[in-house]
Amino acid sequence: MKLVYSDHYDLNLGNHVFPSIKYRLIKEALLRQGQAKPEDFVEPPMAADDDVALVHDREYIRKLQTGKLSYLEILRMEVPYSPELIRAVWLCAGGSILAGRLAREDGACVNVGGGFHHAFPDHGEGFCVLHDVAIAIRCLQKDRTIERAMTVDCDVHQGNGTAYIFRRDPSVFTLSIHQANNYPYPKPPSSTDINLEDGADDEDYLGALQEGLDKALAEFQPNLILYLAGADPYCEDQLGGLRLTLEGLEKRDRLVFQKARAKNIPVAVTLAGGYARHVEDTVLIHINTIRVAREFAS
Repeated sequence: MKLVYSDHYDLNLGNHVFPSIKYRLIKEALLRQGQAKPEDFVEPPMAADDDVALVHDREYIRKLQTGKLSYLEILRMEVPYSPELIRAVWLCAGGSILAGRLAREDGACVNVGGGFHHAFPDHGEGFCVLHDVAIAIRCLQKDRTIERAMTVDCDVHQGNGTAYIFRRDPSVFTLSIHQANNYPYPKPPSSTDINLEDGADDEDYLGALQEGLDKALAEFQPNLILYLAGADPYCEDQLGGLRLTLEGLEKRDRLVFQKARAKNIPVAVTLAGGYARHVEDTVLIHINTIRVAREFAS
């Protein structure tokens, strides 16, 4: 299985709660542990502006590329603006497009980045600047690689940008399982929202996810699942209030892939959020996701 990755995925955030250094640490750990070889990593191209414009307003794209965002627009993104940030998010969007194509060929593919599900057509928020997953879906639909897509969002925060972008689109089913009492406010309705109470544990989470996936896949038959495998439902996450263990998160990943495999649906993974007190925990959670994905790749 190929892993889509660029050294330029680092969002250049400095001392920030979003540990964008995690992308490099994931690659280094995979190589050091022998779980991946250098040739397994594929460098993505930057997304074409026309593909980005399938989701985002041209004026917003122009502001991002020319540094013309207002102070309030940057404040809303909650990440500092820099040319390195813009390069990173364009690369992550290109990476999610490529991961979708490779998943269709191999059954599974991981973009070691992406999952920026809080971005809206005309603004960024919640550490998210471009909605790489939505861009990938629109691009793959445009070139007829897929007709129908499903997003399975297991980040601790609801995918508000995803819900809004696809709110009137019957070709895309959006499923989000998240902590109810957490960012964002308000939460635009997804096709299916699974709202978990504070402190929900492995058993609560896995039962709700299985029920939600079964209902969604009985109702909707996608050509591709875009799986946002957030590490932040973890019990030690700084921005989450769920109580999943490392074992529970790995079972979550396996459940998503098992349900997809049973229906012969390829899965493209993005890593989304993760803010554990120790970055090594976030890295381990993401590596476990990659290991599970590899088991289900053809």
